[in-house]
Amino acid sequence: MKKLYELVQKNLRSLFLPQESPFKGPLPIITISREMGSGGKAIANLVAKRLGTKWKVYDKEIVDEIAKEARLEKKLVESIDEKRIPLVDELVIEIFGRRFLSMSGYYKHLIKVLSLIGQRGYSIVLGRGANFIFPHALKIRIICEMSQRIAWEMTFEGITRAEAVRRIEESDEERKKFVEALFSHDQKKAHHYDLVIRTGPNLMIEDATDLIVDLAKRRFRI
Repeated sequence: MKKLYELVQKNLRSLFLPQESPFKGPLPIITISREMGSGGKAIANLVAKRLGTKWKVYDKEIVDEIAKEARLEKKLVESIDEKRIPLVDELVIEIFGRRFLSMSGYYKHLIKVLSLIGQRGYSIVLGRGANFIFPHALKIRIICEMSQRIAWEMTFEGITRAEAVRRIEESDEERKKFVEALFSHDQKKAHHYDLVIRTGPNLMIEDATDLIVDLAKRRFRI
C-alpha cells in the first residue's frame, strides 16, 4: 500500500502543469471504461504517449487520491485557467442538480475532481463513470472475453487462476454498483460509448491504441 501511495504521489507532480489551449469550448478529453484484464490501463497510457506530453492519464487511484487530499485538489485547481473554474459548478448542476446536495462527502469530492480534470483538458480518465460526466468526450469502452481476461491477469499480475477469477468478479461487481449508485446507468450498455473495443488475440493493445488515437485526432482536430 505504501508503494502505491508513493507512486501516486510521484505521478501527481506531472499532472498539475497548466495547459494552454486554442479551444474556447470544451477541452479535449477521453474517457475509458474497461473490464479488469482487458488491457484498458495499458491502452490509456499508450494513447497518452502517442498524443503527446499535454495528455495525462487519470486512473482510479490518482482520482481518489486527489479527492481525499485538499492540497492535491488545490494544486489541480491552480493548474486550470481561472476563467474555466466557474464551469465546474455549471457542469455539476447540469448533470446532478439538487441530488448533488444529498450525496456523501466522498462522492461530492470525486465529482468535483472529475469536473476539474475536464476543465484542465487533454486528459484520459480511466473509469469512475467519467463518460457520464463529459458528453463532449471521446467515450471508449474496452471489453474482453473472460478466458482472455483471466489469462492476462495471471500473466501480468503473477497470480493463480482462482485469484484472477476472484479479482475480476469482485471488480466487475464493484464497478457495476458504483456506476449504478452515482449515475443510475448500466455501464455495459454500448450506447453510452462512441466506440466499444473487444481486445484479445485478434485485436491487441496496440491495435486498440491505433483506433483511439485516430478517432481522437479526428474528433479534436489535433
